[in-house]
Amino acid sequence: MKTRAWAKLNLTLDVLGKREDGYHDLCMVMQSVTLHDTLTLEPNEGQGLRVKTNLRFLPTGDKNLAAIAALRFWEALGREPEHLDIEIEKRIPVCAGMAGGSSDAAAVLRALNEQAGFPFTPTELAKVGEKVGSDVPYCVLGGTALAEGRGEVLTPLPALPPCWVVACKPDFPISTPELFARIDSCKIRCRPDTAGMLEALKAGSLEEVARRMYNVFEDVLPERYQARVAEIKHVLIQKGALGANMSGTGPTAFGLFDSEEAAREAQAALQEGYRDTFLCRSV
Repeated sequence: MKTRAWAKLNLTLDVLGKREDGYHDLCMVMQSVTLHDTLTLEPNEGQGLRVKTNLRFLPTGDKNLAAIAALRFWEALGREPEHLDIEIEKRIPVCAGMAGGSSDAAAVLRALNEQAGFPFTPTELAKVGEKVGSDVPYCVLGGTALAEGRGEVLTPLPALPPCWVVACKPDFPISTPELFARIDSCKIRCRPDTAGMLEALKAGSLEEVARRMYNVFEDVLPERYQARVAEIKHVLIQKGALGANMSGTGPTAFGLFDSEEAAREAQAALQEGYRDTFLCRSV
């Protein structure tokens, strides 16, 4: 069986505070895009659960989220683990704030659920995904959604109006624990207008959606990285993006376009300096 794992972007991201369990309460508007990994699931002859990817540095055993998802699925069904090969063709950049690993895990859950004759509803499958990772429940359902709690409390929203998206990942890593520590040690002065974003989606206005995009993590990036993300956003806006934002804890920045021609021009401009630049559409 072959299946696709869609990347996600954050139209908004707000951190409301730290919880007693060590996690943070979040409030985010999430969006799926057509940038995707491709997964192939195939039974093997007594070789256990194996994961293979086109990126050699990714884990291939039970530390890969795709393998963990398979184990949690069989556990939820009350079955013993099966002998299965999972091959992942990665296109979504790694450590990019686009939920690449979580989307792979979600794709495995959807594929195994289909293969088993749909024993779980999508909502039930998302609950299984909670045991894999905070972004997995959203990635199971996809589309446009409000994510709260750790990210697992999901409310479907009116779909983002069809648009072109240019996403660009600069070539440096971002430490998610470091950014959360920075958030915890400072007072957040600017927050996304989540209510306004929900109204813009309800009205079907791409311009108003783009105008309200905001991510609190941009404000706590180390200065050298903040400047690079701002530079990418500047190029996107100069080339016609209606708005630009950073996704997740970064470092990927993206812009929303109502013109394919403008989006392609932005992609070409950014590709001169950034290899991981992608043109895609909202899902």
